[in-house]
Amino acid sequence: MRKLGFLNKLHREGTIRIVEPSVQVQEAYRKKSESYLASAKILFENGRLEETVSMAYYSMYYMVLALLFATGIKCENHSGAMILLKSLYGIDNARIAAAKRDRIDKQYYVDFAITAEDVRDSIEEAEAFCADLFDYMERLHQGDISRLREEATRLLEGPPG
Repeated sequence: MRKLGFLNKLHREGTIRIVEPSVQVQEAYRKKSESYLASAKILFENGRLEETVSMAYYSMYYMVLALLFATGIKCENHSGAMILLKSLYGIDNARIAAAKRDRIDKQYYVDFAITAEDVRDSIEEAEAFCADLFDYMERLHQGDISRLREEATRLLEGPPG
């Protein structure tokens, strides 16, 4: 599978590493996620639609990083984090993948239409996604963390599929 080969490549480059789980780093990313979501809402209320999309995406991305650190994985690649979300945790990554595409479109291109309704939807998606990941993290036990770390090692160090 091509995505697993990509994860292997990121692991060889040191972009994804198995580290000690860290409640402190997990909490820092969770707080960062909350801050970015709050910023998205402030920007939205002030008519800054384009910037709102970026903040909503980053709130989702930082919550993924919180989950990764909860299980002892450091990932410095957005796509790699999304692949891990699906491949390792079994969590649908369609919402964050769509948010990433929207962020890239709004951040780097000028030929797009943006509506307040679309942006409101992006905030709601970010809120729901982050709440789902937070709930998942709250239910993790030490046995789950150990199992996920072992599976991550297999995914990252195994032969590309």
